[in-house]
Amino acid sequence: MLLVLTPYPRLPSPLFAAKSSPESALTRRNRASYSYSSSSNHWLSLRPRLNRRFDGFKVKSATVPENVESGGLVKGLKLGGMFGVWYLLNIYYNIFNKQVLKVYPYPATVTAFQLGCGTFMIATMWLLKLHPPPKIAPSQFPAIVQLAAAHTLGNLLTNVSLGRVNVSFTHTIKAMEPFFTVLLSVLLLGEWPSLWIVCSLLPIVAGVSLASFTEASFNWIGFCSAMASNVTNQSRNVLSKKYMVEKEALDNINLFSVITIISFIMLVPVAILIDGFKLTPSQLRIATSQGLTVKEFCFMSLLAGVCLHSYQQVSYMILEMVSPVTHSVGNCVKRVVVITSSILFFQTPVSPLNMIGTATALAGVYLYTRAKRIKVKPTPKTS
Repeated sequence: MLLVLTPYPRLPSPLFAAKSSPESALTRRNRASYSYSSSSNHWLSLRPRLNRRFDGFKVKSATVPENVESGGLVKGLKLGGMFGVWYLLNIYYNIFNKQVLKVYPYPATVTAFQLGCGTFMIATMWLLKLHPPPKIAPSQFPAIVQLAAAHTLGNLLTNVSLGRVNVSFTHTIKAMEPFFTVLLSVLLLGEWPSLWIVCSLLPIVAGVSLASFTEASFNWIGFCSAMASNVTNQSRNVLSKKYMVEKEALDNINLFSVITIISFIMLVPVAILIDGFKLTPSQLRIATSQGLTVKEFCFMSLLAGVCLHSYQQVSYMILEMVSPVTHSVGNCVKRVVVITSSILFFQTPVSPLNMIGTATALAGVYLYTRAKRIKVKPTPKTS
């Protein structure tokens, strides 16, 4: 429905017309012609002023167009579907990866293979022109190499932890990421947290501590490697904030793709140095003698690599569509989903205190994401 403004003056009512004396037909004809011409000139002279008067008015529709409503609905459904795919790929990655690491205890080789799967998928994406390839300036290489080194260590240490302890415990420890984000931001960027953020870190630390003391599969290698992965992953995030120049920065998808390729190149010689070449038929027979066939082992390894790269790629795509705080909330929910699904799938024994510790840590992560929304007003400087 449109509101139409008509800038024509109200005509005088005939009830208020003054009586006049009789006049001849010629006089009436002359007066009528004069009145018509003078009134026409009068309204023509008023038109610019009327236009100026109504220039400030805007005609607005009283109803929302259908294409706007449908566009918002489609975007919401697309975003919800992407969050669902993100969570589902995380679940499958952790399940397949844990099954592979149970029978094949070489986390460096497993991580290199997974990064190799990601490198192949990235090359395919660029060759098929599904996403434009990046243009990297020489000045960007030092920052990207540092990010790739942190990314490599983060993935490697996470697999070391997953090979040693339960999946649910590894992800409970990784709930400490906000703590290291704040710590590294203070040390490297000089950004001090607000009181609300500091208070939200307390339940995270308390919950992880309680879950660690009551974890049945606890061992120091698994615990320390998960903690170290928190440091490296958050170092990657802080370094990206510090070194990437806005006008030269790559988009999120290409940045992640370049980091993955460099990480693969970095890790292959390190994996051979640490594990040796463990992809021989004899090594595969040893691995498959513990409950998996060679076909199942290869299939699960391939799926774990595809799921790892896919969920990280979807995560970066979601980050381009929503704010970082919304993405952090989604990441918190993802951790809850992964912990719950792994407990159900692997039938992990969980004590009441362990459940309380895990829930407390995850609640602290959620409070941390809420605390980041609070904008602290700067205190006025007194002269």
